[in-house]
Amino acid sequence: MNIFKKETGFTRTPKFGVTPKGGGFTLIELLVVVAIIGVLATITLGYIGQAKLKGADTGVKSNLATTRSVAEIFFLDNFNSYLPPGGLTFEIATCPIYDPLGTNMLSKDQVIAASIAEAIAKGSGSACYNSDSTWAVAVGLKLTPGASWCVDVTGAAKMVNSDPLAAINSSTFICN
Repeated sequence: MNIFKKETGFTRTPKFGVTPKGGGFTLIELLVVVAIIGVLATITLGYIGQAKLKGADTGVKSNLATTRSVAEIFFLDNFNSYLPPGGLTFEIATCPIYDPLGTNMLSKDQVIAASIAEAIAKGSGSACYNSDSTWAVAVGLKLTPGASWCVDVTGAAKMVNSDPLAAINSSTFICN
């Protein structure tokens, strides 16, 4: 029996990757597979983008939780004050960087400064306030543009629907 015998009314379709047994794929079959892979890749990349933003926001929240707990240790180590001896109030502004000679808790304490810096690196924008009796830190979130994660002296850790500077109340100096 000759398998290559020409049948009446049919033309043999050339195949790619033809094996000695005659198997292979047509060009249309290969194009369909490539199209399906493209669609699946597009869907997957969309979810990966969302996951990266969620991861960044989780990093902001985690680092600010560190700030909150270390601030309490700073308070106890500095005679029940959130300022170092001879320190000055840090008005609501963009958060300071580490300075061993800093005049406020946010810049003088290396762990606090590092956790805020890491939160800022993962978020978008920042605002801080620090006095002898209160403090607050807010960092913008990436997944929810226009929102910030805010932590303060009362133990609050919450999302505030505003940019970081507006997330801290200008009269009570805690999260809005």
